[in-house]
Amino acid sequence: MTRISLFKVFPLFLLTVLLAEQGIQTVQGAEVKLITHDGFTLEMAVTSAQKNDPWLAGNRHTQDAYESKSIAAGTLPDPKVSVGLANMPLDTFDFGQEGMTQFKVGVSQMFPRGDSLALRQQQLELIAGQYPFQREDRRGKVAVTSGQLWLDVYKAQESMALIERNRALFEQLSDIAQASFSAAFGKSRQQDIIRAQLEVTRIDDRLNVLEQQLDTSMQRLSQWTSHYFVDEFSNDTQLDNREEHVKVALPLPAIKLLYPELYIGRQVRSQTLFEYFSHHPSIDAIEKIIQASSTGIELSKQKFKPEWGVNAGYGYRADDPMGNDRADLFTVGVSFDLPLFTSNKQDQELRAAVSQTESIKTRKWLRLREMIAAFGSEKAQLLRLEQRQYRYRTELLPQTKEQSDASLTAYTNDDGDFAEVVRALIAELNAQLEDLSIDVDIQKTKLQLNYFLMTSPDQIILSDNGAMESDGDKK
Repeated sequence: MTRISLFKVFPLFLLTVLLAEQGIQTVQGAEVKLITHDGFTLEMAVTSAQKNDPWLAGNRHTQDAYESKSIAAGTLPDPKVSVGLANMPLDTFDFGQEGMTQFKVGVSQMFPRGDSLALRQQQLELIAGQYPFQREDRRGKVAVTSGQLWLDVYKAQESMALIERNRALFEQLSDIAQASFSAAFGKSRQQDIIRAQLEVTRIDDRLNVLEQQLDTSMQRLSQWTSHYFVDEFSNDTQLDNREEHVKVALPLPAIKLLYPELYIGRQVRSQTLFEYFSHHPSIDAIEKIIQASSTGIELSKQKFKPEWGVNAGYGYRADDPMGNDRADLFTVGVSFDLPLFTSNKQDQELRAAVSQTESIKTRKWLRLREMIAAFGSEKAQLLRLEQRQYRYRTELLPQTKEQSDASLTAYTNDDGDFAEVVRALIAELNAQLEDLSIDVDIQKTKLQLNYFLMTSPDQIILSDNGAMESDGDKK
């Protein structure tokens, strides 16, 4: 017992202290992190990405273009003015020689067919009306993308911190094995020293891999939060003036699910999902396109009506050669076309407009089917992830902790193997890393699910402990 106290118990006591410090990080298998709000938060990343998105600025300009076109389309065509000299005698070029010679000024105005002017204006207004919904949908997608990239950064950062905390354990193990091997009565063998050093090297390699993942995730996130184009496109020039490599804030945000009643059972009727998804911005945008295309049908029907024109003219005549006054002339008339032969033109254009409208309607149903299927897939993934999370918190993490404690106790009492201690510590570390990965995947899945159910992009990243209230809660 004296040999154990001198060469083994004291180093193992230090290791036990380190393990106890590491154990403070887990309570009943649930990892407890230091709560701090310093750093780059999820809300900051999403807000920055949404305000720095050049696509939104381009979409706004496209809407402005169609709104301007709609105003122009509702205006009558410009009148036409004609000025001419009629019936000038070529033998003398005398303006007063012939009674038919006159100086003419005319004006004409065309009137489009039926209500085509108002319908064309309405159609362009409907086309312009889709772009606000497109921007809402885009902001939602940007929130999901930037939020998931932020979570990737968080996962890499916290995984590195977790491994760094465990690295000290394996270094201490290496020191213990070295001290025990050097002692005359030590139990450790040379292969234990090599194994301990090998595990430290492997941990360093895992840290390098995580550093690579962290750098990659940060660069991908900077695509959305970079301030390089802020002066030209951003709505807020005060955002994003920070270094690219920043620490994300802790703790991991708990994103609130919209309409939690949809997650009570495993199956949700498609009709129920249809009612929720019908208010999605991407569906509203398609509805505007359908309405614009339906207006195009009415516009095609106007081509069966005649196009009218009104013209008026004034002719000035000079006095005759005898000095007698000649009366000036005034002309007025109406012109119109006769759409009599419609089978190869107007009928075909109407048929094309109807087919185009039906084609756009299929886009809506395809989008709804896609959303329903994707929602079902994400929901199933969330349910499985939550099951895994519960198993890790209630079983795997406590069990791996008990295993590492038991193997350490056995080794301390000369009843265990050094390799078993190492395996137990590695298993505990891997379980903690997997638990962190599950936590992050749950939040990423919630982001995607909230995108499908949103009516406003601000609903996507609502936190469970936040003060904001979603539309789903109000209902």
